[in-house]
Amino acid sequence: MSTTDTPYTFRGELALVLAVIINSFGVVLMLHSGSGISAISSVPYAFSEVFPILTLGTWTYIFQGLLIAVLMIMRKRFVVSYLFSFVVGFFFGIMIDVHEMWVTLLPTTLPLRILYFIVSYLVISFGIAISNRCQMPIIPTDLFPREFSEITSIRYSRVKISFDVICLLVTACMTFFCLGHLKGLGIGTIFAAFTMGKCIGIMGEKMDKKVAFTSFLSTHKLA
Repeated sequence: MSTTDTPYTFRGELALVLAVIINSFGVVLMLHSGSGISAISSVPYAFSEVFPILTLGTWTYIFQGLLIAVLMIMRKRFVVSYLFSFVVGFFFGIMIDVHEMWVTLLPTTLPLRILYFIVSYLVISFGIAISNRCQMPIIPTDLFPREFSEITSIRYSRVKISFDVICLLVTACMTFFCLGHLKGLGIGTIFAAFTMGKCIGIMGEKMDKKVAFTSFLSTHKLA
């Protein structure tokens, strides 16, 4: 490999911070676009609508805690790195509440709604691709499909799409039976659920050719 082909090395710690900020922004922006919330946050959103005593951010890290528990059951052992992922997820939930304070102030004309959806779709896909490679504990909603894929040896894109679709079904059932109508789901949500896994895979493949991530955990893997 020539010098010009050598991937640029990027710190995983910075990549993780970037992923948390942009992914939480993407989730809120997609909801604001009116096309529906992203699949990874649809279940917490349903709980926040049915049980509004807690914020979307709070329900988000409660849901993420459940995902961590499921992974540990699948691994049949206690995994320390999963707890660090929950901590990252906690800050992700906080950032969702922070972004909600200002994103909802953006104008909502039809052309802008379309733009918001496109931006949010690409931002979330890019953020998850970074998360999967940053060599750091990542938020549980990103971690779950990756680890499930590794445990079961099922292709990541297939696991991601299945995970998103199941989240949407849970959201649809909760909002329909508890609120009397579907809420938080739209054509954008459905489109993202069936295509985002593939988009993440494509972005990841291109990223692998250009960037290599390293972090203080790279040589000190958590059990």
